[in-house]
Amino acid sequence: MITTSPGDTSRLRATADFVREQDTATLLPLLFPGLDGPELRSLVERCRFSHAALLVFPPARAALDAMLTECGLVADAPPRPSVVVRRRLAARHARRARELDVGILRPTVQCQDGARRTVEVFALTVPPGSDLGAVAAHERERQHEAHVAFEVPAPDPLVLRGLCAVFEQYGATPDGGGHNPHEDGTVFYFTAPADAKSPYTRVELYAPGDHRDVLAAHLDGHRARQPAETLLRLLTGAWTTQALTAFARLEVADAMDGERGADPAELARATGVRAPNLAVLLRYLTMLGVVREDRDGFRLTDVGGLLRTDAEGSMRPLALMYGGPFYESFAGLGHTVRTGEVAFERRFGENHFDHFARDPELAELFDRSMAAGARMFDPLPDHPVLASAADGATVVDVAGGNGELLGRILSAHPRLNGVLLERPRTVETARRLLDAAGHTARCTFRAGDFADVPAGGDVYILSRVLHDWDDDRCREILRHCARAMHDTADLLVVERVLPTDGSASLATAWDLHMMCNVGGRERRADHYARLFADAGLVLTGRTPLPLDGDVLHVRKAGPAHAGAGL
Repeated sequence: MITTSPGDTSRLRATADFVREQDTATLLPLLFPGLDGPELRSLVERCRFSHAALLVFPPARAALDAMLTECGLVADAPPRPSVVVRRRLAARHARRARELDVGILRPTVQCQDGARRTVEVFALTVPPGSDLGAVAAHERERQHEAHVAFEVPAPDPLVLRGLCAVFEQYGATPDGGGHNPHEDGTVFYFTAPADAKSPYTRVELYAPGDHRDVLAAHLDGHRARQPAETLLRLLTGAWTTQALTAFARLEVADAMDGERGADPAELARATGVRAPNLAVLLRYLTMLGVVREDRDGFRLTDVGGLLRTDAEGSMRPLALMYGGPFYESFAGLGHTVRTGEVAFERRFGENHFDHFARDPELAELFDRSMAAGARMFDPLPDHPVLASAADGATVVDVAGGNGELLGRILSAHPRLNGVLLERPRTVETARRLLDAAGHTARCTFRAGDFADVPAGGDVYILSRVLHDWDDDRCREILRHCARAMHDTADLLVVERVLPTDGSASLATAWDLHMMCNVGGRERRADHYARLFADAGLVLTGRTPLPLDGDVLHVRKAGPAHAGAGL
């Protein structure tokens, strides 16, 4: 005999009736009293009421089907796992997510205005006699997952910011959100104002696509109302670094199969660690979005996949570097701020270049960690200076590391030649990499320092070099380049440039890192322009790159460039 909860059935029927009876123009004023006139019409034009949601607690799948039938609802597909709701339930009730069988259904209903909308049904299976009864009772009383949702059919950043601003203007408060990579959609949650006339106090704004730039400001508003929690999360940032580093160092990602889930015990056997402890680490990484947990176990997300050794664009070397030597030296940040001394040098007794050079394994890790940020370089070969260079032109990569960037340029432009200038040991590493890519016939390798910048090049590159040094050393490096450049040569400087408006940027974070660990700094564009001018050069253009990078186009100063710059 199939039994259902009368309470759940009546709640589901009430939700379905609500969806049938409401439309966008009638629901918005219920949620936001005082909203009318032009602003109401503007919202109705830009978002539409899409569904109402609730959480029910059937003892089994058959009971859920019976409940839907009794309410006149038909699901067009079996329940899918609801990872987000399961994760929230696990956090609220201190449960393991794997213990919670949460599915999601979206039966459609015909509405009074002729539209077809959905009832979003989350179902937590609570078998008879289960200790999940207390969870069900709490959730029925608090209705944490009940909400109404509006979809933005044609989202763009301006529209999304405007919608969020109007919601807040009429009393809604930001209440979290996130980007779902599986559906490629971004969700903004709000708590309705206290005087709302709707039975639902939680409002969802759904925008197809990835809008995490707008979401970041929304989440800032949410966190601003929870300062203690925000500070606690910030204070545990060191745990995040070490969790990622441990995951990378133990090669757990390498042991995970992207096609199927893995149990902690299975992964523990493959990596030689303790299964209970690994389970704790994996749960933490699930919260970070590095892995995800489903009924089959743990799987890598796209983020976690970058910690595999064999992943294209693997960032595992960065995890080992930031969680290794640089992590140790960051403990001396206060000393650097107080005295101006570089914390890395205080911790290890020498600057990081010399320290890594003494240890072949560390030196190799440093070179690989620099190459791991190569995603910044993706658009660089298409830069107009390189794309328009004459056949047979020579590109000189000054302090070019292991040749990652120069190799990309030579691959994109078979008509160009290259010169790589680096320290002797690193030159040999670059020679092997570029030889494997088939570029050595078009590439010359020079072992030396900045004073050895070769003359005769047509395009010179300084990629992530100047931020290693103080202004005086930067001027010296730039003067060496200027002396080597002929009058029509170009210089491309790749750096993270500090914003002028205080906006969030990786450059601001790297400025702290460079100060503490390297003794260098990030700079604003006008600061770089002054350094170029001191070396007889002029900044003529700036192009954005991924990972908050920029390429600064520089030429020799002269009458043709008078008044140029930014």
